[in-house]
Amino acid sequence: MRAALPWPRKNAAVNSEARRAVVATLIELAASPDYRDRADAGRCLAGFAEMPEAGRALSGLVLDAGDTFVTRETATALLRRRDTAGFAAVAAALAVADAHHSDWIHTAVLDVFTVFARDRDAALRACETLSRDPDDHIRRGGRQLIDMLQEIDPILH
Repeated sequence: MRAALPWPRKNAAVNSEARRAVVATLIELAASPDYRDRADAGRCLAGFAEMPEAGRALSGLVLDAGDTFVTRETATALLRRRDTAGFAAVAAALAVADAHHSDWIHTAVLDVFTVFARDRDAALRACETLSRDPDDHIRRGGRQLIDMLQEIDPILH
C-alpha cells in the first residue's frame, strides 16, 4: 500500500501556471544590470529549458554581453541537464557565439564532461541527433559541441 503524500496534489493546469510564473520572474531577473542576478537567473532558467518562454532569455544569458561569468554559469547549468533541451539551447547559442563566448562555452563543456566517459558518450549521442536538426543554428552548434566533446579524454572510463 502506498503512503499518502504529505501535501495535496495539484492539478496539471495549476502546476503549469506556476511554472510559467516562475519563468516570467526569472526572465525579469535575467535583465538585471547585476551580473550575479543574471548568473542566478541562468542557473535557474536552465531547469525550464524545455519551455519556449525560457529559450530567448537563456540564449541571451549564454551570450551575455556584460560578463562571461554569466555565459559559463548558464552554459554549465544547461549542459548539466544532460538532455536534448539543454544541449539544444547551448548549441543554438554556440552557432552564433563570438570567439570569446565560444571559449567560455567550451570551458563549461570541459567542466561538465571531463570526469565520466559515460556522460561524455551520452552527450555525444545526443549531439549527433542535434547535428541533424532542421534548425540551422542547432545543427551547426550541435556539430561544434561534438567537436568539443570528442577532444575530451575523461578521467574515469
